[in-house]
Amino acid sequence: MGLLSKKDSKLILDPLADNNPITIQVLGICSALAITAELEASIVMAISVMAVLAIGNVVISLMRNIIPSKIRIIVQLVVVAALVIIVDLILKAYSYQLSKTLSVFVGLIITNCIIMGRFEAFALANGPWKSFLDGIGNAAGYGLILVIVGFFRELLGSGTLLGIKVLGDPIEKTGLYALGYENNGFMLLSPMALIVVGIIIWVQRSRNRALIEDH
Repeated sequence: MGLLSKKDSKLILDPLADNNPITIQVLGICSALAITAELEASIVMAISVMAVLAIGNVVISLMRNIIPSKIRIIVQLVVVAALVIIVDLILKAYSYQLSKTLSVFVGLIITNCIIMGRFEAFALANGPWKSFLDGIGNAAGYGLILVIVGFFRELLGSGTLLGIKVLGDPIEKTGLYALGYENNGFMLLSPMALIVVGIIIWVQRSRNRALIEDH
């Protein structure tokens, strides 16, 4: 018997595709638009949200029987705010330049609909282990979209990935630039991020519709 049961596996796998927080539930769109001009920032934001959501889900689950219903939202905000502060301090300590790039968006994890939604819809009604898996799964689904959007925006907008020139040097006209290729500066603007997310949503929902029709 594997480490995870079939139900446990679904908690992780479903948000990656069939119940993705961004493409299906349309949550967490703001950060997908704001910080995905660079792949590195997208990856760090995805990891940060995963840490906050996974640990926060466990904390809320452990406290679910002692939290008065009238103040549960306040308690959830306190938990997520404390975790976000810790993440922000770690970023400033070990990657200060990147923390400046992410700027206020790390703090805005507190208001991310995915996190508060999972606290309210799942962690308050399930045990710590399932809540942990749910947090990992939903954060991974969210992070997957951020990484995809960040990949295409940085590649087509700057010709780099993780700051490494992969299409050649635009100044020395090497690689693709020698053939006349030019970076698409529009890819670095938020409207293009919305278009890329929209394309991903269209592909995802078309795939789901095709699966339903096949069955």
